[in-house]
Amino acid sequence: MKNTFNYLKAVAILLILIQLPYSRLIAKPKILVFTKTKGYHHSAIETGVPVIIKMGQENNFDVDTTSNADKFTADNLDQYAAVVFFCTTGDVLNDQQQQAFEYYIRKGGGFVGVHSATDTEYGWQWYGDLVGAYFRSHPKVQQIAKLNVVDRNFIATKHLPAVWSRKDEWYNFEYIAKGLHVLITIDEKSYEGGKNGNYHPMAWYHEYDGGRAFYTALGHVDESYSDPLFLKHLLGGIQYAMGNAK
Repeated sequence: MKNTFNYLKAVAILLILIQLPYSRLIAKPKILVFTKTKGYHHSAIETGVPVIIKMGQENNFDVDTTSNADKFTADNLDQYAAVVFFCTTGDVLNDQQQQAFEYYIRKGGGFVGVHSATDTEYGWQWYGDLVGAYFRSHPKVQQIAKLNVVDRNFIATKHLPAVWSRKDEWYNFEYIAKGLHVLITIDEKSYEGGKNGNYHPMAWYHEYDGGRAFYTALGHVDESYSDPLFLKHLLGGIQYAMGNAK
């Protein structure tokens, strides 16, 4: 009787495990950093990708990188705790690849969008709602603009000052999704060229269609990837998307 019970218990555990994504079964999670561009190609890609790889080494997660959209299949995506659209631009996935990514998110996957991830896939509204906005325009890069950190209780912002002044390329958005948990807004009076008014979000997170999504509009300038405040901001977003930090 005891042997039968142990056998049934083992079978039950196995049945549970085989239903989990591969990334949930391994001790060390892995992310995919996707860098395909069909529009403007940011130099931050070459600067930032090695920094994210190092970030993973220092924080116990592995990093795969690709600009090849053929990696977007259900089987391949299943191994990743999160997928980072890192300064992507334009129409980067075909219909089948889009379906695979939607399936990945609906199974509980994580998404991180960095900077021009909002300048991506304008014809795919599901993606627009996942990333949280679509890019409209930007003024010239300016040395000083003031960011208001409106939620300092989140893993990606708890280390930041209440007012964070920095240099970057400041996006205006033509569409902003509903239901976002906004983390950072920008003070349009502190720079020239803002077009979203008194409430101008720049970073946020939300749960979406079964998964988790984080976006930051920061990260255009190469200096971002040697800025400890920005890197901890990005790391927190990745950790949230991976599901190991709320």
